[in-house]
Amino acid sequence: MTNKKICVIGLGYIGLPTAALLANRGYEVHGVDVVQSTVDTINQGKIHIVEPELDTFVKSAVNSNKLKASLKPDVADVFIIAVPTPFHKGYVPNTDYIISATKAIAPYVKENNIVILESTSPVGTTELVEKTLKEENVNTSKLYISHCPERVLPGHIMRELVENDRIVGGLTQEATEKTVEFYKTFVSGDVLSTDARTAEMAKLTENSFRDTNIAFANELSMLCDKFDINVWELIELANRHPRVNILQPGAGVGGHCIAVDPWFIVHAGGKTAKMIKTAREVNTYKTEWAIEKIKNAALEFKNANGRKAKVACMGLSFKPDIDDLRESPALYIARRLKADGLDILAVEPNIESHEELEIIDYRKALEEADIITFLVAHKEFKNINIKTDLDFCGIIK
Repeated sequence: MTNKKICVIGLGYIGLPTAALLANRGYEVHGVDVVQSTVDTINQGKIHIVEPELDTFVKSAVNSNKLKASLKPDVADVFIIAVPTPFHKGYVPNTDYIISATKAIAPYVKENNIVILESTSPVGTTELVEKTLKEENVNTSKLYISHCPERVLPGHIMRELVENDRIVGGLTQEATEKTVEFYKTFVSGDVLSTDARTAEMAKLTENSFRDTNIAFANELSMLCDKFDINVWELIELANRHPRVNILQPGAGVGGHCIAVDPWFIVHAGGKTAKMIKTAREVNTYKTEWAIEKIKNAALEFKNANGRKAKVACMGLSFKPDIDDLRESPALYIARRLKADGLDILAVEPNIESHEELEIIDYRKALEEADIITFLVAHKEFKNINIKTDLDFCGIIK
């Protein structure tokens, strides 16, 4: 591989691990982020997010002078765009960050560069990258523009960046081939070739599949509550069937992928995306249902004891054992309960502080709380021996 310098735009949960991994593989990596404190932290060889092994990779990369962070891009052989893709009001896809990142690299791209969009994107966004570059007076006929969606699991990112199969879809066959060649220098899994639109849809499909299956589990949990059945036991029994594999219910669905990506399909697919839309609505409703369950328990406590209950919200992140709060149903629940006047004790072992909520140690919360509600199945909670009907994540089975 002749490409030696990589410019990574966006140093978050995907961009920073990717940059650190590439730097440790011998590439010269120029990382870019819009937040000065993030840039400063990384240049000190430290990290601003929680992810196993990432601190070691970043420290090694910075100490070897293979990784440098900056507020501005630089010339490179390969440009990787790894910025967020949230949505506007009404679940309309928001590609503003991608457009901004593309404009930022426009003065630096040159002939024969590879430009890779890794951000999970609505179908057609890779073409939007090319269109934006053209509008910035870049001759895109001499570039290799592709989409290669990330598909890693938070908590296992450093391993999965290497081991997982990757899908590469270029805007041209040559772009696909050049990009596949690049990924094969650090990916041990298969690197699969397709076109850009199929690559974009593949990632959305993977997350919509997960969302739909979680929706089944979440709907089942609400039915079991209605029928006075232990959903965890039920699922364990049903899964003994050789062709049944029901997932675990929760307080909803969060994260930067599963809670967002299906809306990209629904927005573009309209009435054709019936099941995908319904699954999203079920998972959103599960969070509202959980809030009502907690509020009813708090009202019963107040009526019985003549005072407001202290409610422990055990976990705020969107999944166990990480600090990622993006689209987290647990955080949404805690915020809503507080806004509705409940006294909450916010517990999140993976963060030290939060701008809206006072974070307390889980042991203190257990001592002080009148009502304990498990929202995220963090490892710290798994040996807690208490009885509560407000276990939304299967801690107490």
